[in-house]
Amino acid sequence: MEDYPTLTKVSEGIYQLVVRYPFGMYEMNSFLFQGENGFIIVDTGSEAKESIDIWEKTLASGITVDKLVLTHAHPDHIGLARWFQEHHHVPVYISSLGYKELLRKRKNVDTNWMREFLKTHGGPEIPKNMENPEAAAYEFEPDGLFEKEQSIMLGDETYKSIWTPGHSSDHFCFYNKNQQVMITGDHVLAGLSPIIAIWSENDENPIKDNFDSLERLKAFSTKIALPGHGKLIFNLNDRIDEMISGHKHRLQQILISIENDEKTSWQICQELYRSLSPTKFFAPFLATITRLIYLEKSGEVYSERKDDKLYYRAMIK
Repeated sequence: MEDYPTLTKVSEGIYQLVVRYPFGMYEMNSFLFQGENGFIIVDTGSEAKESIDIWEKTLASGITVDKLVLTHAHPDHIGLARWFQEHHHVPVYISSLGYKELLRKRKNVDTNWMREFLKTHGGPEIPKNMENPEAAAYEFEPDGLFEKEQSIMLGDETYKSIWTPGHSSDHFCFYNKNQQVMITGDHVLAGLSPIIAIWSENDENPIKDNFDSLERLKAFSTKIALPGHGKLIFNLNDRIDEMISGHKHRLQQILISIENDEKTSWQICQELYRSLSPTKFFAPFLATITRLIYLEKSGEVYSERKDDKLYYRAMIK
């Protein structure tokens, strides 16, 4: 048996590499699928030096990389795509939806919109160091694109591409029927729920999209799920039910908060997440806004604009 000191064997022909970086989630799971022409890698980790050092050590063990496949266009998953292309001549594949996201991020079209969006919801200014801090991650041209419901070879096995919007509008999972393996990226994680947020003016109702996508995965018989962060998942449907239940709990908390009083999204966020720091408010704030949009579209709350801010209140039953 070949020895890959930085890799952990997950299943026949499937290996896990934990790629670390000094911010955000601090680490991400890359999965490597062994085939006749070498390994196919799913997701890279960040462009941080710490991540590059881990990959250099891994590649120095003698493995050959055939290609790179990306689940979605977030910096911690695509950060080393250009590095693999330029330094190791590895072709990179992303969905056509993911490519559109790359182009949007390069133009930085969402920054001004996001600033005004958060202001409308009563929030603080975005610190300059939080505005697109990993812009270089988007500066690559993919060698190929894949679409929804497409067959993709990962190693020597065929996987089906499953569009799973929610965490991001371009997110894809991949399923192999033979081994009953589901690659979940950031769609399903063990122990924590990925942020479901409005990232651009094109996002309409990510919570609904997420619920629909989670239910879609339950139709696939899965023995092992490979998430983008944290531990492997061996009871995928149970974990999906837990995540849905967690979202519904937060939605109920919001309804209780505005049952008798109108509040901005920021006021509700501060009430639900009591220890917000100046640099850690962004994710919970976006999540709160996204949940309020879901509740309004579901007819459970209504909003009213006052002094250029949106105030929410639960509908009277």
